[in-house]
Amino acid sequence: MNNSTFTSLCLKLTGLIFILSFLLDTITFAIPFNWQNSQWQINFVTTVVDRGIVPMVGIGLILVATWIDSTVKDVTAKGGFNIKLPVFILATLLGLGFLLMIPVHVNNINQVKNNTQGQIQQGVAQGEAQIQTFLSQLNTLSQNPQLLNQEIVQRTQVIQSGQFQGRQLSADQLATLTQQRDQLSNLRDLSKKPQEFKQRLEEIKNQLQTQLQDRRRQAENQANLEALKQGLRIGLSSLMLAIGYSFIGWLGLRGIGLMNKKSPV
Repeated sequence: MNNSTFTSLCLKLTGLIFILSFLLDTITFAIPFNWQNSQWQINFVTTVVDRGIVPMVGIGLILVATWIDSTVKDVTAKGGFNIKLPVFILATLLGLGFLLMIPVHVNNINQVKNNTQGQIQQGVAQGEAQIQTFLSQLNTLSQNPQLLNQEIVQRTQVIQSGQFQGRQLSADQLATLTQQRDQLSNLRDLSKKPQEFKQRLEEIKNQLQTQLQDRRRQAENQANLEALKQGLRIGLSSLMLAIGYSFIGWLGLRGIGLMNKKSPV
């Protein structure tokens, strides 16, 4: 075995390992199979596309090996197995597969985005209900100065300790409690002035609703941005892989066809 033959064999073996590794990973990623689940489809397509270059490298190594063989001996003329034919067929099938993944992935991304926006709307509705409950509680507390003082004292103690029922509070939770305590303190001072109290209650309502709408817009913008990034990244990557594999497969099969036409009967 000369150096060229040994190099060709190593390249073919390495290329075959690349291809088989990709196919094995694809089968593994598909388990457990749950094609009806949009999130499963997104994860599967994303993983396959991210590894889509692996079999292309394997195909390239095998084609280089066949070129080395052609410089040493004419394998096809001696009736040897032409490994290029299954390689080109595989490339064509992969090109078709990656092309079909594009609309599937885009559709699933849109479904997930719509579901996320639905969850955001539900959160907004719950937030509105919480605001109304909080305002109702404030109105009740304003009519009971003693209870109002207790609420202020309780929040102050929680803020100072940084814990509630044995659980450490986050910075956002502490900020919310501080805001509520300050609002209660202001309401306590305004409870003796009904007109000013009513005006202040309306200001609190507008402030809370504004904050809620700001969080809704931020969540929706984040969901739209993630969907766009995911769709573009995987969609364009899958398109490039589809073009690459289809190009290799089409030119390869066309070349083999032309070669067969020129070969003597």
